[in-house]
Formats: sequence, C-alpha cells, structure tokens
Amino acid sequence: MQHLSRWNGCGGDKNKVVDATETERLTQLHGQVLFKRKPVQYLPQTVIEDDSSEVWISIIYPADFPADPFSSFQVWVIPETNEVFTSYEPYLQRMDFYKQRRFICEITGHSGLTFFEALRSETEESREVNNSFPDALREPILRRIQFSIVSRVDSLVDEIYEEFKSDFYPGEAVLILLDDSTRLHGTIRDKANFAEQLYADGTIKTPAFARYLVKILDRQNEEALLDQDHITRDRKAFTKLMLRGFIKNNVTRESWTGAPWLVKPSVAETYKIPIEVPKHLQYGAKVAEKKAMKKADQDGFFGFFSSQQLPELKPAVKGQKSKLSAQDMAKSREAQYQEYQRSLNGNPSFLLPSNPLRPSKPPVVGDRKLAGLPAVVVKNEPRAPSPPPVKYPIEDLDLAPNPEKQHRPTLKFMMVGESEDDGGEDLLPDDLEPETVGLLLETWDTLNVYCEVFQLDSFTFDDFIQAMRFSSDEVECELFVEVHCAVLKKLVNSSNDDGAVQISLPDFPADESDESEEEEEEEEAEEESPEPQAKPGRMTTRGSLAKEEAITIKARINEDEPEETQIHRAGEMFEDYGWIDRLRKRDFRNGGWQLVMVGLLHQLSVRPRSEQVCNTILKHLAPLDREPTQYTVQEQYQTLDINLRTKALQMICMLSLETKAIRNYLEECSNQMTELRKEKIEYQKARKAGLIELRQLHQERKALQPEPEKAGKSPTPVPELDGLDDSRLEGDSEMELEKERKEILAKQPKGSKQYQRVLKKIDEQKANIEKLQEQIETVENSLRETDCPRTRCLGLDRFCNRYWWFERNAMPYEGMPESSTAEARYANGRLWVQGPDAMEQAGFIDVTDEQRKQYQKHFQTTPAERKKHEEGPSHVSSAREWGYYEDPEAIEQLVEWLDSRGNRESKLLKELLLQQEYIAKYMKNRKAYLAEAPDRAESEDIPAKRVTTRTKTYLDVNESGPRCLRWKNTTALSENGHLHVDPGRPAKRKRVSDDTRVTKAAKQTKQAKPLTRTRAQRKG
Repeated sequence: MQHLSRWNGCGGDKNKVVDATETERLTQLHGQVLFKRKPVQYLPQTVIEDDSSEVWISIIYPADFPADPFSSFQVWVIPETNEVFTSYEPYLQRMDFYKQRRFICEITGHSGLTFFEALRSETEESREVNNSFPDALREPILRRIQFSIVSRVDSLVDEIYEEFKSDFYPGEAVLILLDDSTRLHGTIRDKANFAEQLYADGTIKTPAFARYLVKILDRQNEEALLDQDHITRDRKAFTKLMLRGFIKNNVTRESWTGAPWLVKPSVAETYKIPIEVPKHLQYGAKVAEKKAMKKADQDGFFGFFSSQQLPELKPAVKGQKSKLSAQDMAKSREAQYQEYQRSLNGNPSFLLPSNPLRPSKPPVVGDRKLAGLPAVVVKNEPRAPSPPPVKYPIEDLDLAPNPEKQHRPTLKFMMVGESEDDGGEDLLPDDLEPETVGLLLETWDTLNVYCEVFQLDSFTFDDFIQAMRFSSDEVECELFVEVHCAVLKKLVNSSNDDGAVQISLPDFPADESDESEEEEEEEEAEEESPEPQAKPGRMTTRGSLAKEEAITIKARINEDEPEETQIHRAGEMFEDYGWIDRLRKRDFRNGGWQLVMVGLLHQLSVRPRSEQVCNTILKHLAPLDREPTQYTVQEQYQTLDINLRTKALQMICMLSLETKAIRNYLEECSNQMTELRKEKIEYQKARKAGLIELRQLHQERKALQPEPEKAGKSPTPVPELDGLDDSRLEGDSEMELEKERKEILAKQPKGSKQYQRVLKKIDEQKANIEKLQEQIETVENSLRETDCPRTRCLGLDRFCNRYWWFERNAMPYEGMPESSTAEARYANGRLWVQGPDAMEQAGFIDVTDEQRKQYQKHFQTTPAERKKHEEGPSHVSSAREWGYYEDPEAIEQLVEWLDSRGNRESKLLKELLLQQEYIAKYMKNRKAYLAEAPDRAESEDIPAKRVTTRTKTYLDVNESGPRCLRWKNTTALSENGHLHVDPGRPAKRKRVSDDTRVTKAAKQTKQAKPLTRTRAQRKG
C-alpha cells in the first residue's frame, strides 16, 4: 500500500519558492530524458503561502499502517524532478505520466522506459562516459563543438571523429608503431603544429602536419620524435559510440532550425570555454535574416527597405477615394527604420558604403533628395559548401573519360586462316565460328580439370585445337580418339560391371505405324466377333461421349498431317545392335565409337533444345545417299566440320557431369580441401610462434652484441628493432642485407660465447621459418589445384568484359607432371577476354534514350561511343565472342589501362596483379614450345606402336606429323593396361565399377592419402 510521508521544516519567509535548481543541476550533469524525442518539460515552480505547510513524499508502507489525517496545509513533492503539488489529484496524474513506458534515455537511445528508469540510465551512463573518455581530448573536442551548427548529431559525431582520430594531445596515452609492426606504449609530452604551405597559384605545396614528442613507457629514459603515421590510439580508447555519449552528456542544442550546439554552462566553466553566443547565431538574428532574405527574393534588393507592415485594409466608404493618412505614413516610415535596424543586428556586415562603422539615417518617403542617396552595398551570399570528396571506388562508367589515355591493348582472335597450322595436309580448314571458341575452351577446361576421373593425360589447348582439326586416312590421332572414348565410358558402365546407364536419356516417341496396325487388328477382331446385346442397366455418359469424340478428332488430324520427311538414316543403324550395348562392351575400334556417338546424338535429338544441333550433325554422319553402316560413319567423321565436332564433344562432356563418378570426385576434393585448410592453419600458427621467438632472440642479441657494433649505429628518431620482419623472409634484397650483416659481424669482435650461440639460434630459426613458409605455399597451391567445382574468372572491366585465366584454379599451372607432353610446361598460356552478356549490355552500354542524354551531358559522349573509343580497334560485343592476349607486354599495357577507382576494375586489377607473374611466365613457355624446330622429336626415344586392321594402320608418327600426335595417354596405360579405345581384358572376377573405385579413393583420402594432382604436383 502506497502512502505519503510527512515532514516538516519548510519554514522560512512567506511566499518562499521551493528550490528548483536541483532539477537544472541534474539536467546539466546527466542529460535530459526524452519523451517523443523531445526533452521532458517540467512543471513551473509552485509558490507556498503557508510556513507551516507539510511536504509529502511518495513512500510505500505496510498495508496495516494506520491512516493519519492531518488538519494542516499539505503539499506533495516528486524528489527526482523537485516538482511540488498543492493538491493530490495533479500529483497522481503527474506520477501516472512518469510511469508510462514511453520515455527514452538520451545517451544510450534505449526506449520503452519509465521516466525514472530513463533518468537512472542517463545518470549511470553519463558517469561511465565521463570516467572512460580520455581527459586529454575533452577540452579540444568541446571547444570544437561549441557554436557548431551541424544539424544532426550523427553528422557531428562523424565530423569530429574524422578530425580527431589522427590528432593527438599532450598527456594522452598512445601506441607507438615501429617499422617491424612492433607496438610500444607511450605518452604524448609535447606537440608542434606546422601549417600548410601554398604555391603562388593557390595549390598546396606541403600539407599541414604535426610532430609529437613521445615518452616511451616500455623503455626507461627514452623519448622519440614521431609523426602521426607512427602513432595510434587503443581501439577502445576513442570510438564513435563513446564520442556520441560524451557529446550528448556535455552539449545541448535548442530545437529551432539552425540552432548552434552549446556546451553546458557547468562544463564550460570547468574548461574556461566562452558561452556567449555570437549575434549572428542567436534566434532573433536568424529570424530577421530569414525575413530579409525572403523580402529580398520577393522585391529585390531595392525593395529591401520598404515597409514590412502593410496598412490595414478596410472597405472604402462609397464616394470616397482610398488614400493613406499622415499618421499611416509615419507608421510606415517607423516600421521601415526598425526593419533596417534588425537587419543590421542580424548581419553587421550589411552597411552603407558612406560610413562602414555607423549606418546612416534611413531615407524619408517623399524626400526630394532621395535620388542623391548612395547605393546600398549588399554582401554576396556565402558560397555553397563544396561537395564532399568522392569515396572511391565508384561505378566504373561514372568516372570521367581520359582522352589522353591510350586505348586498351589490341585483342587477338581465333579467326579463319590465322592458325599457324593451316598449311598441314591432315588438318581440316580452320573456319571457326565465334561461339565455337567458347565451346572449345569449356570442353578443354572440363577434360583437364577432371582428367583423373576420365583417366586422361593433360594436354595443352593448342594441341587440343589441332587434334579437333586432325583428319587422316592413314594415321589416327590418339588425343582425339581417347578423349571421346574416355567420356563415353563414363556414361554407361561396362558389361563386366552392372552395365547401368549413368545419365538420363529421353525416350523415343512411339511409332505411329505400329499403333495404326494394332488399331486395325482390334477393329477387325471387333467386326468378326458377334455383336453383344445391350445391357438394360447401362447408359451412355457424358465422359464416354467426350472420349469417343476425342478419338475421332485425333484420327482426322492424323489423316490430314503429311508424313515427316526423313533427313538422315541414323535410326536404321541400330536395328540389330544398339549403341548402348556396343558401349557396354567397349566396342570402339573400326568406327565403333563414332557409331556410339551417332546413336547417342540420335536419342538426344528427341529433346527440343538439342534437336537442331543433333540433326545437323546426323545429316553429315548418316546421310541419305549412303548406306547406314559402321564404315560410313567412320568415313564421314573424318570430314566433319570442326564446329560440329566441337558441339558433339561438348554435349557428351556436359552429360558426363551428371554421373556419379564426377559427383564422387567433387566430394573427394571437398574433403581434401578441408584437410588442407586445417594443415595450413597449423603451419601458420607454427610460423607465428617462430616469429615471436625470433623477435626475442633479436632482443637478446642486441643486449649481448659487442660495443663496437653498438657505437657504429647512428641514432634514429623512430626506435626500431633490427632484423625483425613479420612478412616473408625471402627475396633478393633480404638475402643481400643478411649477407652484408654477416660480413660486418665477421669484421667485428666475436664477443662472448653466449652471443655466438644466440646468432646460431637466429640462423636456425630463420631457416625454420623459411621452411614453414614453403610448406604454407605448397598447401596453398594444393588448395588452388583442388578447387574444382567451378572455374573462376579474374574479374570484369568497365564495359563488363570478363577476363579468364583458366590455369587460375582446379589444375596445375603446367598441366599434370606425368603427362606425355609435360615438356611443354604450360596448359593454356593465354589470357582470354569474353564479351558482356545480354543483361549487362542492356544495363551499361545500350541504355535508354534519357540515360544516354544525361550521360552525354556529363561526359560529352555516350557509353557506346566511349566503349568504341577506349577499347580501340578490337572488341568483343557479346558473351559468345572471345579474344585473347598472348604477350606479357600486352598484360602490362592492360594493367596501365585499368582504373583502380572503379568498382569492377579495382577487383580485376587486384587479381591481375596477383597473377601477372604467372601469366607472363607461361605465356613465354607457350611461345618457346610453339617455336621449337620440327626435328626436336627426332631425339625422343619413344617406341612406335603399330596396330593393323582391315582398313587402316595406326602408327605413332612423331617425325613428320602434327604436334598433337606426340600426345600419348600414359595414364590409361598405367592404370588399365590398355587405351580407352581398346576393349578391356576379360577379368577373372567381377571388376569394381568406376563409382566404387572413386568411393574407395575418397575413403583412402580421408585417411590422409592425398589426391594424385596434389601428390605429384610441381611448383609453378
């Protein structure tokens, strides 16, 4: 039960006002509680007429406390606000108001509090802020905030924080940053500011800077003269959150627009901060200035002195003319003069030129000498604040074009007749379509990334293109044949296994002739059979009538439709021996794999998406004018266009990605990457511990080094620890420095044995750190090679062209080291550029007419014109077009052309600089490999393999054949004992399927057995 406690002692003089200064003191010390985002307004002070009045305070008593009615005058007080009430009802209403959960703590911003909870929160938070905020920063920050007119507190906090985060003051605790990233504790003792220096034209010669004398606490009797780049604060010492609380706790601002921030009087008195508000920032001056500006906008500057008060409008008496009386004229002149005085108080610089110190008497309306008055000089309006500096990076096309900059390096294209092998007798014409280049790259990348699954040796992109063009009646290209056979074997398991089909295939539509024959037989059987008598209880329903009608309509449509024209004879090749059965038996020789390709493409042509491409290929492989035999397909495949060859191979490669073998391999790679990341973390921890120990050894060495070495050193303004380096301890410069250091130490006295032991430990520790760094790089390279799920592009340029370096991930830089063509020492050796896709083209280049006009207004060009000018004579206009760079010099020019201020090009430039060294290296390796003389193969001692069949002799021709004939599938020979084109040897027991083999390999990998590509890797 809540009662009121009485206390006497309000005595004193009559009409005494209850002291309300306590509320002001609380407001100044602890901020203000907010209600609806505005400070709570306390009730006015109450005058107490009776000296014997009794003051009541809200206290909670037990329920059995006896009520004691008092006969004397009573008042009620709320101690938190010092509000006094002479009646009980207003007191209860005020308490109900304070107990609503609608108040906000100004410092923390917490809402949903009662007034007392918010006041308590502000008191506690303000005390905590005052205790934690740096003492050295209080006075400078308060002086900077005083009379500031920034409207929002967030903007004020950001502005103050940016200004003071790199500025330090005497007495402040700081951290000293050494060149070796070591941190020491210090205290600012003194500070010297240096103003900026300007040239005659106004440009900055030397920016403003400061120097600090810092006492180093970690070293006795040692000081250092430092700049702001070598000093920083502790992260928790000065934050935006602390600054916001400090401002709200010590600074106030009125609610009218343009009101300045004012330091609280008690705080300002502590730090001797002036509190008198300048006239131009006072409320009256602001109002007068707004009125004057409004009037100037309406009447111009010459109407500024006209009266602001118009005469009162009254209806004129009929028959009388409306005119101003002398009294009204005098009032108008007086109002004019008062407005003039207010304008001078609001803006003291607004003066007449005749007397700049004292304004002259205003002119009298009707005075004849008005024309002789001097003109009024109005001060120009202040310049609009300059826009904030642009924070880069921004949208690439929002950067202004640079006409002096050269265009992008010229691209090269795989065009007709530009191949260095066009003169070969056994090569098909190089009439590549633009979209074929992308398919070739996609297929080559898939085959090399998953070469371990397909059991293929890796091969270069140049050899792959040459193999896709190779065609000969005498020699068979092993690369071309093995690639097709290896991929086909993954689609269907062999007959020695379960023979299951690993991909989803569409079903052929039912033969209509067979259906019609079955329907005719059923009709004849119905006619011969006696007509059954109708059952009395059966009735014709609406559904049966609709079914009969649908059958009738379908029959009419079939009669009207013409028979489909036959365009190839692929379906006639598998009447007795299906392509799936042939694939299960691995019957690939003498045109067998070509026949499997025909059967697969014929079944895929049922899909609408693949129908056109498949039928185009099948028209050539199974023409209508030749017999549908295996020999026909074998001959026709030799003359198949390279574009159609590429499309057929790309289709089966995409199908292979659905198989369990690929999915198991990806899971295996994922597990391997997890293990590699853990291993990398362990190496990094060991390296970090080694660096800490090395730093301690260096400190011990400095303490034990001989005197001549100490005397030979020159003092430096910034203390540093020699020899400490948290970065990589590699490189020619570091080796030279270490060599010089050893030579200097050799000339100096040897010192004590303990000193020599420390030197020996330092050398051993450095060697250990270098070894750990090499292991980290090895693991990082293994992670890069194992990252197989997707190929990652380097980035996009300003026109959304994509840049691809396919060796970046999922494969070794030089290909598999056990490959038969590993001496090439490169995989692709080119930086590829792909054009923008349709959405990017529409969003950035082919913009709307309104966007084009706005862009041309800002930059005097359109995005399309800018693309044409800055890309130069060579460009790619769609995602189906590809160009490439093959020279290291072109990469250097591309780096210079890219602009790091753009969003896309900053990311591209970062990746390109990381990979530039590797790209240039393997571009040079590619040039050297392609430039080798043809007689190079004569020195190779590789046994020739001869296989005689009915129609063809397969020879290993290295001397005179194209370069692609040097490739041999040694992986299949070592793992299977035969090539993919040859049938498997009959096994004595059931052979484990490919999926099971990959699963077992994954289990072995989990037992710390690495993948083949990481086990036999070669550093690039």
